[in-house]
Amino acid sequence: MDLFRNCIERAARRSGFSDDEARSASLELLASPVLQTGPHCLLILEPDAFYTHLFSLLGLMAHGRQWHVTYFVSTSAFKEKAKKGPGWLHLGGEALNLFGLPRSRMDGSSIACSNGTYRFALSNSRGEVAPNTSAARLLEELPSAAFPSAAEAIRTANQTLWRRKFPASVKLLQLDDFDIADLIADHLSDEESWMSAHMMGDGDAAESILSEIDRLNASAWGGWVRRTTDFFWRLEKNRVVPLRLHAGILRTDGSSNSFEVGFNPGSLATALRQRAVLPSLFTAFLVSSILPGVRVLGGCRQTVYFPLMRYLASLCIERSGDLNLLKALREDERPGLWGHRVLRPSGGYPFLEIERAHGVLPLLATYAEMPLVHASGDLASFTTDPIWAKLSGHIAAGEITRASDEWRWSGA
Repeated sequence: MDLFRNCIERAARRSGFSDDEARSASLELLASPVLQTGPHCLLILEPDAFYTHLFSLLGLMAHGRQWHVTYFVSTSAFKEKAKKGPGWLHLGGEALNLFGLPRSRMDGSSIACSNGTYRFALSNSRGEVAPNTSAARLLEELPSAAFPSAAEAIRTANQTLWRRKFPASVKLLQLDDFDIADLIADHLSDEESWMSAHMMGDGDAAESILSEIDRLNASAWGGWVRRTTDFFWRLEKNRVVPLRLHAGILRTDGSSNSFEVGFNPGSLATALRQRAVLPSLFTAFLVSSILPGVRVLGGCRQTVYFPLMRYLASLCIERSGDLNLLKALREDERPGLWGHRVLRPSGGYPFLEIERAHGVLPLLATYAEMPLVHASGDLASFTTDPIWAKLSGHIAAGEITRASDEWRWSGA
């Protein structure tokens, strides 16, 4: 938790907050260890993000909290095909390209990469910048500066929009994968850190986690914790590339630019600080939630894959012989909860809703009075998701029970 608090303070200062504000953020996290992980790297007025921020605000304001701390995943792709994701915003009845990028710049690219100049454009398919009244008004509010990466542009824009539109009593702090990379490097530079001494310092322990992920994917839990990469991503010019662990070395798998790094604390800490690698989701959750004991609020899939990640961590902790840490892990009270897309109005358009309500505060009051059964809409993220349907089938067939080893170890 001390290392995570240092991370919070460092991120707060990087976002322009004073030393006193940074310290207040870390102290509040210690008193109320909750992290919003749902919105990812989306412009704050994108519906998937906006209503999740509103949901968190309702809780934060009810408890008199001053900081809204989010994990802002930046290893995600633009996802140009469906005109959804970090590079898009639906406004005024049109799908708008945030940065006016051609498809060739978006397909397969990661928003984390510092690979060019990014300026907000809000252009439509005809290349028209700010083609409607709402887009024109929003573009005036967005930063006009150029940014080295899309993630940095969105992060800065969110801070600007938060200060202009959201209650001044709550401050927004966005942690991205670069903040988490530095946090992991802090762990690896500390010989007393469990991660340094046991997980990254013991190749067998890491291999056991990967073997268990493979076993889960061959069982009824298949698809929930995917082995997309082994603990870290390689950060290239335009994308992040999977790494595979073999004989104590992490290597790129089939990449045109070969890369390798030793799977040991010193080599990995250096690679993280040099931005050669970034953490996987499992590694990020390990240092931001599982080890420090921070509750995470996520989406419908996280309610399943996060307990499975805790189970994987518990296997490694048990193997290390640290029974006190294992006991603390088991005693965590509701370590993860559903907290993304809880408020889900049908056809919600945040920019227009804020204008019609004459601000975010009146809008919050409206949702605060709404029964949860109405605010949550049709729960389509659960009911129409094929992986949930598959899991339901396994439960109905008696192939998964609450008392199974995976759930027993996770504390769910």
